[in-house]
Amino acid sequence: MAGLRLIVGLGNPGPEHARTRHNAGFWFVDALAQQCGARFGLESKLFGETAKVEIAGQSVWLLKPTTFMNLSGKSITAALRYWKIEPEEMLVAHDELDLPPGVARFKFDGGHGGQNGLRDTIKLLGHGKFHRLRVAIGHPGHKDKVTPWVLGRPGKDDEALILRAIDDALSALPLAVQGNFMDAMTKLHTPK
Repeated sequence: MAGLRLIVGLGNPGPEHARTRHNAGFWFVDALAQQCGARFGLESKLFGETAKVEIAGQSVWLLKPTTFMNLSGKSITAALRYWKIEPEEMLVAHDELDLPPGVARFKFDGGHGGQNGLRDTIKLLGHGKFHRLRVAIGHPGHKDKVTPWVLGRPGKDDEALILRAIDDALSALPLAVQGNFMDAMTKLHTPK
């Protein structure tokens, strides 16, 4: 399978959203850019902020859509077209309600699971055949509490767990970039 050429973090723009659970995808690409010594710059024609990094000897674009979450697909499809990247060469990092904080999981294809950034992307692509990194934020316990939960900031303990999961994902990422997705999954999904 082809490696990764584009890594997208999903989130909402603006400082008021920066540390919310819903921005776990942004947390991931921000941590990756920082690790690689890269800075994001605004790319208005792609409706997002972009950076270019080297991972495992390969050039990879990073993208943070500046649309709001539910319009993320607009930025993602613009970037895929502009850089001539196939959807299966893309990894989308997003917050995941159905796993406890401290967990991150790679996945390929599938539905959106109620995640609006994925929903918009799948709608515009016409399929879900791209890689995902599910950064777990836990579930508030009742569906009526989901919106304030995802738009809220995690407590100190949960934040530490989320950041640890991001670190774990970063350490498995070079394998995914090289196209060794099974090895990347094994590394990330095997309990330490």
